[in-house]
Amino acid sequence: MGSGSESLKEGSEGETSGVDGDGCTEVRELVRQRMDCMTKGERKVARVLLARYPSAGLTTVAEVATMSGVSAPTVLRFASRIGFTGWPDVQRRLVAEINAQGSPVAQYRRKSGVGGEGVLERSLESFSHMLSTTFEQVPESEFSATVDLLSDPKRRIVVSGGRFSHYLAGYFADHLKMLRRGVTVLERDENSWRSGVLDMDDASVLILFDYRRYSSDSARLADLAHGRGASVCLMTDHRLSPVSDVARTVLSSEVESASPFDSLTAATALTEALIGAVTERLGDSGRQRVVAFEELLGEG
Repeated sequence: MGSGSESLKEGSEGETSGVDGDGCTEVRELVRQRMDCMTKGERKVARVLLARYPSAGLTTVAEVATMSGVSAPTVLRFASRIGFTGWPDVQRRLVAEINAQGSPVAQYRRKSGVGGEGVLERSLESFSHMLSTTFEQVPESEFSATVDLLSDPKRRIVVSGGRFSHYLAGYFADHLKMLRRGVTVLERDENSWRSGVLDMDDASVLILFDYRRYSSDSARLADLAHGRGASVCLMTDHRLSPVSDVARTVLSSEVESASPFDSLTAATALTEALIGAVTERLGDSGRQRVVAFEELLGEG
């Protein structure tokens, strides 16, 4: 299952050319070029960003300041020093780099010459690695907290996804609807999620599926939902969608496959584990709803 492009504007870290897919100089190259004219504090920010590239740049100004041991204004001066109008501008460039490098075209170049022989064996090895890595690294506390939110009958659940992951979001929501009330899927159009956001409050939970080649629409939706008091639960890859900045819980999956296209195999498995855990947590109430659901289906 490919998730090669979560939106038309939306990637993975990895290549080291210094120029991204749009022909723009990478942020890290701008940092290297201007290190000699930075203040001591700005160089601290530069070292943190280069050491944890690009993930450090996708965090907040306050978090970067803490990691660097400097003040927030120093981080903002650093952004200006390397040619940006502010920290959000730096983040937009970093996301653009990730998107360009994680595109199917870029992965075709990186994985070219592999050939068709042994594709089954390579795929099995890749999928096995994805599954084991994903499940070994999921924090039990994050998983349990997500299950708590999804199992609370007082909460309304809203589910949304990106260009490819909306299929997984719908699959997840269809199972959840069988187990409990109050589950809504936001379609991938602006009017749908605008009305969805208007109905959100602090009793709402937004389950957002956003994998690399991250969707700018998903980030906007998450910000709006968070602003209305909703709890945002993020399903993403190990590089973490920018939505993680406002997420209450984050469950990440490995997506690197043997082909030029990212895979949602491990993400699907983790989603099904979440469904299984919610089923257990709901107990008899969930079972009774499933029975009623099947009886209605039989009458049809």
